[in-house]
Amino acid sequence: MDYEFSTKEELFARVRPALKAKEIELHRLGYTYLSDIDIWNYLIQIKWKSSKDLMLSDIVNDIMHTNEKKIDEFFKGKITKTRRSQYFSENSEIL
Repeated sequence: MDYEFSTKEELFARVRPALKAKEIELHRLGYTYLSDIDIWNYLIQIKWKSSKDLMLSDIVNDIMHTNEKKIDEFFKGKITKTRRSQYFSENSEIL
């Protein structure tokens, strides 16, 4: 049975159980800060960036067998590129 998805959102919804299973595995390995969305983003932006016509079974296989260290490095790389700044509310009081 072939599945066709017209959007990435549809595909994400279909493979979410596999992403959640991988998230649980990552949490057991100590990567408690990684989520199913981080796994998805890594695969979309790195692994599948130039892929075409992937089969659903290949996508699920990639999810389940992606190296946790690569996902972690990708996630940490994204965080370090994000500009961080202090928040100062005009209405907040100090002490």
